[in-house]
Amino acid sequence: MLIRLWNLLRHLWLDGASARRVLKPAAVKRLEQHVTAGEQRHTGQVRVCAEASLPLPALWRHVWHGQSMATLVRARALALFGDLGVWDTEHNNGVLIYLLLAQHSIELVADRGLNRFLAPAQWEAMLVSLAADLQAQRFEQGLMHAMDEVTAHLERHFPVGADQRSNELPDAVVLL
Repeated sequence: MLIRLWNLLRHLWLDGASARRVLKPAAVKRLEQHVTAGEQRHTGQVRVCAEASLPLPALWRHVWHGQSMATLVRARALALFGDLGVWDTEHNNGVLIYLLLAQHSIELVADRGLNRFLAPAQWEAMLVSLAADLQAQRFEQGLMHAMDEVTAHLERHFPVGADQRSNELPDAVVLL
């Protein structure tokens, strides 16, 4: 119960401005340019979302009902995958890179088009490799690394061909 309360306090401490303090405008611009550059090499769509803390209903499920933080982070990433329209791309190859600052946690959510080429163990290996950057609070570096990993898979399975390039989703980083 003590760990759950600690998690609650950590999430309540951070707000929307916290994401903007961690990812300053220059870093956000570099991340957006990285998304744009990566999308020139494949037909996939990549969205990046950094959120300071989970919404109160999720925290309530953690503190009072004992739902694991990992489950809540994944559920939040899946909800944002839908809210941001990442699921709705022509080739079903959208990917959301979700960073939760309060937990130093990252989630990768890919649409079914890309998921049919990658086993869950491959996604898990990518997450493990990104954990060191996040634990060291190198958030921009971790997000860049995540984009590079995702771009490599999209480029391999969905290379851009003649007249195939279209930008279906904004390249803007979402800060919540």
